[in-house]
Amino acid sequence: MREHEMLEKEEIFSKVLRAGRRTYFFDVRATKAEDYYITITESKKFTEEDGSFHFKKHKIYLYKEDFAAFQEILTEMTDFVLNQKGEEVISERHQKDFKREFSEKLEEVKAGGSYTDIDFDDI
Repeated sequence: MREHEMLEKEEIFSKVLRAGRRTYFFDVRATKAEDYYITITESKKFTEEDGSFHFKKHKIYLYKEDFAAFQEILTEMTDFVLNQKGEEVISERHQKDFKREFSEKLEEVKAGGSYTDIDFDDI
């Protein structure tokens, strides 16, 4: 491989965002004409029952002629979500280690909250 082709494969500038089991890679790369573009790669880790794991990756190529429109729409979309739903991450409630809702129900039962006494012979 020629030296010039090697340079095309290297990142010019990179940033990484680690977000739980997802990692986002933002890379500036060069085209054959030596212009720059951005790749955004999402890498998501999946763990198997046997303890082994694999990654699934998705990549977006973003060219500078699309930067302004992309940024405008991304800002509009993120503003919409935050205005509608706030910054609390609701999906955390559905993760297996989320305990707030369960502990609130447990406190209610301990405090004499309503519950039904079931005799299994009646079922």
